Amino acid sequence: MKIGLGLYRHLLNADNYKFAQQLGVDHIVVHLESYLASEHDGKVALSRGDEDGWGNAVDGYWNYEIFKSLIDDLAAHGLTLAAIENFAVKQWSDVLLAGPRRDEQLDAMKQMIRDAGRAGVRCFGYNFSVAGVWGWVRGPFARGGAISVGFDANAIDVHQPIPDGMVWNMRYREGTQGQVVPNVSPEEIWERVTYFLKAILPVAEEAGVRLAAHPDDPPMEALRGAARLVNQPAKYDRLLGIDPSPANGIELCLGSIQEMSGGDVYDVIDRYSKSNKIGYIHFRNVKGKVPRYQEVFVDEGDIDMAKVMRILKSNNFDGVLIPDHTPEIHCDAPWHAGMAYAIGYMRALLATV
Repeated sequence: MKIGLGLYRHLLNADNYKFAQQLGVDHIVVHLESYLASEHDGKVALSRGDEDGWGNAVDGYWNYEIFKSLIDDLAAHGLTLAAIENFAVKQWSDVLLAGPRRDEQLDAMKQMIRDAGRAGVRCFGYNFSVAGVWGWVRGPFARGGAISVGFDANAIDVHQPIPDGMVWNMRYREGTQGQVVPNVSPEEIWERVTYFLKAILPVAEEAGVRLAAHPDDPPMEALRGAARLVNQPAKYDRLLGIDPSPANGIELCLGSIQEMSGGDVYDVIDRYSKSNKIGYIHFRNVKGKVPRYQEVFVDEGDIDMAKVMRILKSNNFDGVLIPDHTPEIHCDAPWHAGMAYAIGYMRALLATV
């Protein structure tokens, strides 16, 4: 197994590459959107959210030159690209919404996957969701009052409509005043993901790129009028059953699986690590389940992370584990300190379990 670090696109610089090296990390997962990290007084904050969700979506598809430059830049600092995480929202807004530009966007995504594979990208994580990650609040939820994020469905209006011009909790265009995104039924969300996978998987398989589906977070049955896709562990089987392609895989987020109302996180880890369906793993911990849970330090939640590591080792899992996101530690560099703590704990588990 390999321990990696996730970096948002605006954190791709020599300082953070050095940070990764000093932690003993040699694999990096890069996010196409900068939707969770932001700069406040020179500090990287855990998350943000307002009436426009995580903010405005970025422009532009990445092409071969951009992917190749990223891989070469990482290599120059002794690092390897493990995966790209999440398509940029403007790239596939109509794919998620079944809009009029769906086929046009899919054609552009196919070319991006070809370019990524040619450059050496071997995994693309994605989260097929209309409402996206929504409803989180920041608070002192982790040990010692460390700032983290939590979800409480009873404290918010989970039926609040999605404003026109938003999808995946990000604004991809100006909205029309008073209009909202139509409700999405379970049948519709599964039709949309099937259409997406049937179009993209043959291209991904030929390009040598594995697609890895992230489960829903929060794993509600529906959120903001939109049905959720993988909000129970068993629904991963349905997703993988859409197409038997080896390019059809999962991005296993331990925290999201634990948050679900049903299933057993250890069984999920065991089954999918045995079947070689995991692209990479988000190694994070939580307390509670929907409708109320809080993210905490990796060693204080409901998941026995040592047990997780034992299962992965017994199944000879050889993939990458990253912290995803962590509580902030009270200091001048809260994000970096939180990541350093999580990765140190993960490396110790890997060495001793």
